[in-house]
This record gives sequence, C-alpha cells and structure tokens, in this order.
Amino acid sequence: MGQLIDDFNDYRTRMNDRIMATANTNIKRFFALDTTSYADGALSVKTKEMLGLVASMVLRCDDCIKYHLGKCHEAGVTTDELNEIFMIANLVGGSIVIPHYRRAVEYWDELCAEN
Repeated sequence: MGQLIDDFNDYRTRMNDRIMATANTNIKRFFALDTTSYADGALSVKTKEMLGLVASMVLRCDDCIKYHLGKCHEAGVTTDELNEIFMIANLVGGSIVIPHYRRAVEYWDELCAEN
C-alpha cells in the first residue's frame, strides 16, 4: 500500500485498540452504532459511504475523509462517481472545502495506484 494509506490505517487501528481497551460502555456502543449504520439496508453500503464522504468533507474532517475514501474504494466507487461526490461536497461546503478536496484527491490517487 501507499505510505499515506499505511500511516492512516496503522494509526487508526492502534488508537482504536487503545480507546477500546479503556472505553466505557457508551463509547463502545457508539463505535458499534457507527459500524452497524453503514451496513446494507434500504440504502446500499456504497451509497452510505458516499454520503459519509460528502458529510466528512463538508465537516472538514481529514481522518473521516480518508476513512470514507477507503470504504468508497472498497465499495467500487469509480473516479467519475468520486468527482461528482467532490462536486456536491464543494457545492454544499463552499471554498473552505478545497484544501480537503486536494488531500482527498491525493489519497484517492494512492488508493487507485494499488490496483
């Protein structure tokens, strides 16, 4: 994998393990709710991940953007679809989203280079 992807996944796994080692019941339930909310239902996993990506970009959370980019990639989102997702995120979030858009494109390029 690319360095950006490896660094992100390693840190996320390590810190999630650390958090879960001492987390109270409510935090554990919140993490479980987050996981189960993205399962197939009336909306597909792919659709939910695309929605999560738009929300993450508008909220300007780089960690969340990377996470949802990875999940979108796994769900089979195409680069053309991703460009439309980015357009919606920039439209809703405004020009302040552009720096996050740049980093998202860089991360997506690394995800695509794996194939």
